[in-house]
Amino acid sequence: QVQLVQSGGGLVQAGDSLRLSCAASGRTFSRPVMGWFRQTPGKERDFVASIGWSGTYTDYADSVKGRFAISRDNAKNTVYLQMNNLKPEDTAVYYCAESQTILRTNFDSWGQGTQVTVSS
Repeated sequence: QVQLVQSGGGLVQAGDSLRLSCAASGRTFSRPVMGWFRQTPGKERDFVASIGWSGTYTDYADSVKGRFAISRDNAKNTVYLQMNNLKPEDTAVYYCAESQTILRTNFDSWGQGTQVTVSS
């Protein structure tokens, strides 16, 4: 199982941008689909975005469409989440994960999580 190591995140103001990264530690991605999820205290982890192996397939939660962009660089074994026009409701711990399918419920092999805080 590949270990996913996340970086990025932090404290920003509303309207700012951030980019999260998720790298497969020392190996290639073991599954074709990569995704990002987020979780706030006391709530379930919610789907944010996913991307297929070639990058041509992407899927976004309605709440982030038009603001977030997922991408991947397979040569670097890294997937990214570019977050633009951030809103306070985007505040959460963000996780990357892998999946064998595009189904939003099939992800596992989670990264360690990274906090994103958006102040108003």
